[in-house]
Amino acid sequence: MLRFCSLGSGSAGNALVVEARSGSCTTRVLVDNGFGWRALNQRLQRAGLTCESLDAIIVTHEHADHSSGVHALLRQTDLLVYASAGTAAAAGFKRAGRWRSLQAGVATDLGGLAMHPVAVPHDAAEPLQFVFDDGDRRLGLLTDIGMPTPNIVTALSGVTALILECNHDEELLAQSRYPPFLRQRIAGDRGHLSNRQAAQLLQAIDRRQLRQVVAAHLSRENNRPELAQAALAKAVGGNAEDVAVADQDSGSGWLAV
Repeated sequence: MLRFCSLGSGSAGNALVVEARSGSCTTRVLVDNGFGWRALNQRLQRAGLTCESLDAIIVTHEHADHSSGVHALLRQTDLLVYASAGTAAAAGFKRAGRWRSLQAGVATDLGGLAMHPVAVPHDAAEPLQFVFDDGDRRLGLLTDIGMPTPNIVTALSGVTALILECNHDEELLAQSRYPPFLRQRIAGDRGHLSNRQAAQLLQAIDRRQLRQVVAAHLSRENNRPELAQAALAKAVGGNAEDVAVADQDSGSGWLAV
């Protein structure tokens, strides 16, 4: 069985737990940690977990909202951190001595969970996103990218569940109080996906196995949950209420793949 739980998703901090169970064997990884030690433990407790119940940390890229809490976690536990060489260098994980390398296109098995790293366009050193599988179901994770690419469409085709960035509504971003350089960065090819781009990507992938879609990494300033839900629902010909949202404060709760 494969399931996941967002502990929080947005520019103030991101963390996701992915869990694979087979018989008496459970593999549980934390993907990113942009929260402080106390906040992380509170969010894990809310999900019925502790830091001791984790098997590894996966870091997608070095931006603070995804990695700022990782060093504290390494100091407090004996967990290994998995990341690309570029991310590890930029975030200082290599100095910590408990880093394991991930490379786009090269699968890594961790217990009953297989991790498939995917290269993505984002303004970071060597960012990765992921497809996770337990040999039966596949979970796609795609946040913090500037634009869809053919390799991303290929990687996400056939997933059973998808956590998909819907960072901003283009009209809200254009009218926002953000300075022009920041609006340009967010909307650029190495920035973040808009609701429209996320919907286009969702339409482009093979969705025959897709059962669950979660909108994630929504901007509090430049998006609204109902706008993201409506865009993704329209892309698949479904209902807005069928699209879950991982928010900044409460995440998503546990969802089965």
